[in-house]
Amino acid sequence: MSYSEINSNVITFTKGKLEVKIYPNREEMGKEAAKNVSDTIQKQLQQHDEINMIFAAAPSQSDFMKELISDKFIQWERINAFHMDEYIGLEKDAPQEFGNFLKDRIFSKVPFKSVHYINGQADDPMKECERYSDLMNQYPVDIVCLGIGENGHIAFNDPPVADFNDPLLVKVVELEMACRQQQVNEKLFASIELVPTHAITVTIPGLLKAKYMFCMVPAKNKAEAIYHTLNDEISEKCPATILRTKEDTILYLDEESSSLLN
Repeated sequence: MSYSEINSNVITFTKGKLEVKIYPNREEMGKEAAKNVSDTIQKQLQQHDEINMIFAAAPSQSDFMKELISDKFIQWERINAFHMDEYIGLEKDAPQEFGNFLKDRIFSKVPFKSVHYINGQADDPMKECERYSDLMNQYPVDIVCLGIGENGHIAFNDPPVADFNDPLLVKVVELEMACRQQQVNEKLFASIELVPTHAITVTIPGLLKAKYMFCMVPAKNKAEAIYHTLNDEISEKCPATILRTKEDTILYLDEESSSLLN
């Protein structure tokens, strides 16, 4: 791992194929990530009539999304939007539902060509997985904007259910206790009993189909996950380690989330 200063505020290095950028705070991290995503969107739209993007729903994405929706150069009407996971069984209007989270922060804020929600209230979650898989085949993903969970998950691919060779694009998963506890720690739910036990998620191969991946991970509670992501062997024990194998992938950190790397 070799570090190099790219300016007085930002440190960058590579680990495998993964580019890592460390910023002094999450606000600067969000601004730079949004600028990089915007530049990539514009380049892709020079080559294609429309593109397809997948977004993560998490507090870690808020600074990035705030900056992205303020960008005046993005032609949102040429972008089809997806999200990467959803709880099973929450009320349709629950603020914790990821579709509602994203609707509030980005999907209703800019004029996407289309927005495709995962239905966490579907009578048959397996059929909902098939429906969403069909949509992802119809609209092959170009750009994924994601985070990393405290247990190293990407989307809801927790270590017990993560599969780097998953034959599915979308599947039903049982959520690991550490993943559910994170939702309580981040004050998204009042208690662990209120956090759903199962969810629908885009699989790891489904995410890796993207041409470009931008991973935003600020805050102290992610420091251990970032250490393991960059230093552990590449395996499902820490699903985010797979990012080190992916071309055109950038990991954005702040001072707190990168604190164990020194």
